[in-house]
Amino acid sequence: MARTVTFKGVRLNLIGRRLKEGGRAPDFKLISQDLKEVTLSDFDGKVKVINFFPSLDTPVCDLQVKEFNKKASGLSPDVVVIGISKDLPFAQARFCSVNEIKNEVVLSDYRFSSFGLNYGVLVKELNLLARGSLIIDQHRKLRYIQLVDEITHSVDFDAVFNKLQEVLKDCGSK
Repeated sequence: MARTVTFKGVRLNLIGRRLKEGGRAPDFKLISQDLKEVTLSDFDGKVKVINFFPSLDTPVCDLQVKEFNKKASGLSPDVVVIGISKDLPFAQARFCSVNEIKNEVVLSDYRFSSFGLNYGVLVKELNLLARGSLIIDQHRKLRYIQLVDEITHSVDFDAVFNKLQEVLKDCGSK
């Protein structure tokens, strides 16, 4: 049976790997706002909070990126917050500039769908990412997965950042 999410109540299929907490996080190849390739290994040694979403130009995604950026401002340098969508890098750069997104690295999966497929969050019918959040520790262990069932709903920010505090305690960071 395929994994699914809904968009305004309509069931959509997710394609790609099925990951479980505790497993090794797969690599990905994304595109930065300056059109360079970025992989998971570029963030080795840090705890990674990954925030993924369909498109910056929607109210819930806009809120999600801004909230993660705000929360990232108070985090340890041992943590990196990464936002991922299939928006073009140019659109991401415009959004980040206009909204002063400086504490979150916003990257695009438009070219390869590498993140969407490797993390099982690519919506087949829309060729967009579903909505959710992940935490990957500095040893590439997948410590937390939150997949939002209804794409028009927001992630549970408190759950993500409470889990991050647990992960940081386990890792000996603040």
